Amino acid sequence: MNEKVTLEELQLPQDLKKLTISQCSALCKEIRNILISTVSKTGGHLASNLGVVELTMALHRNFNSPEDKIVWDVGHQSYTHKILTGRLDRFSTLRQENGISGFPKPEESPHDTFISGHSSTSVSVACGIAEAMKLQGRDNYAVAVIGDGAMTGGMFYEAINNCGRDKRSNLIVILNDNNMSISKSVGSLSKYLTSLRNTEKYLNTKRAVERGLGKIPLVGTSVAKGIKNVKDSVKSNILEQSTMFEDMGFIYLGPVNGHSLSELEEVIHMAKSYHQPVFIHVKTVKGKGYRPAEENPGEYHGISKFDIATGNPEVATADSYSTVFGRELVKLADKDDRICAITAAMKYGTGLQFFHFKYPDRFFDVGIAEQHAVTFAGGLASMGMVPVFAVYSTFLQRSYDQLIHDVAIGKLHVVLGIDRAGIVGEDGETHQGLLDVPMLTSIPNTVIYSPSCYMEMKMCMRKAINKDKCLAAVRYPRGAEKVEFDQSDITTDWLFKQICKSETLIITYGRLYNEAFKAQKKLRKDDINCDILKLTKIHPLDSELGSKIIMYKRVIFFEESIGEGSISEKIGDILSELGYCGDYSRVTADGFVKQASVRSCLEKLGLTSEKMIAYIKERCKDDAEAGQ
Repeated sequence: MNEKVTLEELQLPQDLKKLTISQCSALCKEIRNILISTVSKTGGHLASNLGVVELTMALHRNFNSPEDKIVWDVGHQSYTHKILTGRLDRFSTLRQENGISGFPKPEESPHDTFISGHSSTSVSVACGIAEAMKLQGRDNYAVAVIGDGAMTGGMFYEAINNCGRDKRSNLIVILNDNNMSISKSVGSLSKYLTSLRNTEKYLNTKRAVERGLGKIPLVGTSVAKGIKNVKDSVKSNILEQSTMFEDMGFIYLGPVNGHSLSELEEVIHMAKSYHQPVFIHVKTVKGKGYRPAEENPGEYHGISKFDIATGNPEVATADSYSTVFGRELVKLADKDDRICAITAAMKYGTGLQFFHFKYPDRFFDVGIAEQHAVTFAGGLASMGMVPVFAVYSTFLQRSYDQLIHDVAIGKLHVVLGIDRAGIVGEDGETHQGLLDVPMLTSIPNTVIYSPSCYMEMKMCMRKAINKDKCLAAVRYPRGAEKVEFDQSDITTDWLFKQICKSETLIITYGRLYNEAFKAQKKLRKDDINCDILKLTKIHPLDSELGSKIIMYKRVIFFEESIGEGSISEKIGDILSELGYCGDYSRVTADGFVKQASVRSCLEKLGLTSEKMIAYIKERCKDDAEAGQ
């Protein structure tokens, strides 16, 4: 094979094993260029993927995927894995409609072992896979690649506590330690990993001695085995510490340079030889190879389109619900020193950087630990504080039991700022915020607001923080407000928008109100009159609503949520109890929604103004034909 090779020339991943270290290093540079070029056009997770290029290369040179199973945690660091497993020609479609996913997806490739859009799950998954392979008589490996940020999640510790017990397992856990999660790693774990990094000198010496002994004929191997038998006591004397992972039953190897293919391959080869649980500590640089991402890895964790030369994002984030929420929370905290802000490693994503700057003593980043965040908030609330937990809708799902058991039952006043509620777009099924409404409406002592614009969101925040003395949620979408309606009559309750006598009522809430407003205007030009009921407090529903709704011949609910357990379903139940005999229909999501732009997703769901118009016209036509 020629000294100089390109990715396009190779059958991937199998040809990687035929290459020299030098050739692979050149391919790593090519991969970085592809990552930067592609993500600059599609948006996505850049910094984390730039940091694991060599690690991914080493994995595919030393394991046999898909027979050996590689589980990525979080899956947004799997871009190089996708390039090296037969998706190079489609990589330009990353996160695009009908393109390849930004996360591992088994239906996309047999090399994608498990869906992993949320963090801290990989060790549990890999442990289950390793046990299954053992039961099936297979001698393959299960490899979990986990970021240091994901180690702040409690599920990781539950997993290693169980996995380390089985001394006959081909389980390898690789820690990608870049000293970052999304926001900077926090807490005692970060300090512990820092102390482990200081053992590198010992491990470099150990590897050099083992290599030297291996070259001595006849006696070298025996001496090496003898040294291995006393390794633990020698290591204890030198390091004066035993790693947490060894205490839990793992062989601990590292730290090693995550950008050195030779070191990576050496440690992986060693790990494979044990045939018992092994923990490999790999040090990487987040954003490696692209200076703007290296200098600001948090900003380049998940990014919109950007200019490669300057590194500047194409779309400014200052005008967004997240930013408005964060700034308004600071204003409220100026007047109330009980207000605290909580994030689960998403300070910048949720707009809480402003609160952190102004009130650092009242700001808490708990790491990627949503369950802890909710119960921690409950503890604060029990002492008279007013905790506000800002979290993406998709990640709030992880704390369902805590919301019930540790907040709602005790009638504690905890406020949720539910960011990215509804369709989020290109991140696909794992990140769409379509389940928070059915989840929260099932919990007693809960109030939910879904504002339609910035001004209304601020009103809802004030009410949730100052008035409601229970679990109160304010949910809002990704991106900026898009408003054409008159904001003079916005409210935290509900509003009828009547233009004239009408037989048709549209019900909706949140950003869909603007779509319904546009539909109402256009339908009127076609002599189809509709009234609109805009909900802002969507749960619990006002007892008077039923008597208003049953006056209409035709009621249509457009809702950006899964249909089961939705507000539209609850309205249907109310109408049924009232003996409503008219035409009630609802347009909601049905199942998981795949990646595409937000607009495309909404259009497919029938939730844009154009689709609303078409649907209403069809319902009116059906009624007219039925009456003939």
